[in-house]
Amino acid sequence: MKKILVTGSNGQLGSELRFLATNLTSKYPFEFIFTNSTTLNITEPNTLETFFALHKPDYCINAAAYTAVDKAESDKLLAYEVNVFGVARLAKICQKHACKLIHISTDFVFGDKQNIPYTETSPTEALGVYGTSKVLGEKEVFTHNPKSLIIRTAWLYSSFGNNFVKTMLRVAKKHQKISVVFDQVGSPTYAYDLAQSILKIILHIEKKGYIFQDWGVYHYTNEGVASWYDFAMAIFEMAALDIDLTAIRTAQYPTPAKRPAYSLLDKSKIKTTFDLDIPYWKESLQKCMEKLEEENEEESEK
Repeated sequence: MKKILVTGSNGQLGSELRFLATNLTSKYPFEFIFTNSTTLNITEPNTLETFFALHKPDYCINAAAYTAVDKAESDKLLAYEVNVFGVARLAKICQKHACKLIHISTDFVFGDKQNIPYTETSPTEALGVYGTSKVLGEKEVFTHNPKSLIIRTAWLYSSFGNNFVKTMLRVAKKHQKISVVFDQVGSPTYAYDLAQSILKIILHIEKKGYIFQDWGVYHYTNEGVASWYDFAMAIFEMAALDIDLTAIRTAQYPTPAKRPAYSLLDKSKIKTTFDLDIPYWKESLQKCMEKLEEENEEESEK
């Protein structure tokens, strides 16, 4: 049975992978090793060497990252330590131990110079520290471990962790009027769908064996297009909340880090290479909302 190491397993994607590993063992017959920054810090080379020598993973899904986009503007050293140097160390150790690396990246690697979906070969011109650190981290992956996959995703949400869906539901409990930007466009992505797709990709690689050579960069989000305003409206409608939602421009909601106004990712490559069927974002949001509702009901019954 192949071993899959998941770093950053306390985050949204890591938590969804853990859920799948626990509940769909027959569909994904792997041995999983879940770690966080305490049990396996990717910035510590000696710790990595000891861990890999002991556990000998066949795959590593790197979901460990510094993701505080705004805080990164004033905390550049830590963002780079995790997203650049930590990734470099992980890529090196994976290469040394013949472990296939699947590294998770972001739409923030792109800037504001395009208004058609970004392909994997589109120029990376990040707008801030976080995006720049992820660009450099991607380069480190292929410098040290050419047989790797990088999966860029965007607008991630889940029933686990902190995200836009939970934030909107929390704010709606306190405020009847909410303002959300309408001039940033992307694709909301359910971390559960991404987690399933990653495991399907691993199954595909295993089936191909040594003839698999499609290493490189891939894009994954749910299908469809939305602004943050559209996303918020869908959340409130599905939750049956009567909220006075106002559309505002990004300039009316300044943040330390600049966000891409347009970050649609072209998913043709990942769908064709791995034969993936990607759900429409509203369908996936509905599933997440239903799961959150079930969890709330279970909590209230305790």
